[in-house]
Amino acid sequence: MKITTFNPQIMTKNADPVVKLFEELGFEKSHDQLEIGELKVEGIRMKDANGFHVDVSVANVSNSITEQALPHDMVAIRMNVDDFDEAYGLLKKHGFTNVYGEETVKAKTSKSAVLISPSGFAINLIQHIKKQA
Repeated sequence: MKITTFNPQIMTKNADPVVKLFEELGFEKSHDQLEIGELKVEGIRMKDANGFHVDVSVANVSNSITEQALPHDMVAIRMNVDDFDEAYGLLKKHGFTNVYGEETVKAKTSKSAVLISPSGFAINLIQHIKKQA
């Protein structure tokens, strides 16, 4: 398994004040993408002049699973990998639990799940799905 991205991520119900804060800290949106999976998550990727990234994710809170999983803003580590199943198994082996039960957020270009460690920190595990040529 190879880690391809590793940076902080803020999961929130209201991205506007979070994005505004990071813009004032020198970050710019590098892309703003609506990922439509079962849980309808909007991802905002931000980058500063030094190449640091922060992601802001907005979950559709009308979904009962998301409402339980995100009662308030949460900070996580975004970890993109080349093999979701291998990374998922490794985290589960270390006692992580998936906030969506055993569900994953599936979109055309990615598969993800938010996992919480036994001590309480979160990892948003993501694998980007590459188109077959």
